[in-house]
Amino acid sequence: MSTPILEARGLTKRFGGLTANEDVNLVLGGPPGQVVAVIGPNGAGKSTLFKMLAGFLAPSSGQVLLHGQDITGMKPHRIARLGLVRTFQETTTFPDLTALEHVSLAHQLHREASDLEVVLGTKRARGDEQRLGTEARDILELMELSAAADTAARHLPQGLLRLLGIAMGLAARPQVLLLDEPYAGLNPEETNRAVAITRKVAASGVSVLLVEHDMKAVMAISDRIHVLYFGRKIAEGTPEEIRADPKVIEAYLGQEDEELGL
Repeated sequence: MSTPILEARGLTKRFGGLTANEDVNLVLGGPPGQVVAVIGPNGAGKSTLFKMLAGFLAPSSGQVLLHGQDITGMKPHRIARLGLVRTFQETTTFPDLTALEHVSLAHQLHREASDLEVVLGTKRARGDEQRLGTEARDILELMELSAAADTAARHLPQGLLRLLGIAMGLAARPQVLLLDEPYAGLNPEETNRAVAITRKVAASGVSVLLVEHDMKAVMAISDRIHVLYFGRKIAEGTPEEIRADPKVIEAYLGQEDEELGL
């Protein structure tokens, strides 16, 4: 049996008397390029789980394994260097920098030259600039953002800013990309485009784990879905299995069936 790409074993997080996640198990297996979603009503513990996976929050108990290596409690930048990168619900941008400049900045995790070499403009620093600039343009092309490469972030609509956030995550060269509500605030046309581009990202060999409230998008894009409810995982399966699961339907009781895609 092959080693999972990413695995959560018994992850639990308590804040005083509040348990945000309890004994959550999750496996992102091979082959690379799968899209797996984590869903659940508000307050189900999805964001807390993501923070623990990416190192932004230490679990009270349990383990996180990346390709079999225990990364529990590691700092986020170390985890990113190992290949697990998280994007955020709100893309932080510099209004006056272009889309290309944002992706190039995100590439700095993988530059070879030292800070001093960059200041001195050494041959290695110039080589970094050329190599990472080419990679940045390739990422913008993958994300269908080439036309916006030289556009300042302040002039980009919300849909393109969401795609730029994913592009910046890809600049860190992830093997696993955690997307935190990547389609929030998008209209249906923007969502459809973002879903199609996320599939292109996965097809390039990057495994994607996402938290998302847009159930139509989740059902359209996911290979597998994990469902959290009050901090516990209550179901796991394909979109078809999740649609038919009585526990999932009960957890979402009172919400619009059309909204849930159930």
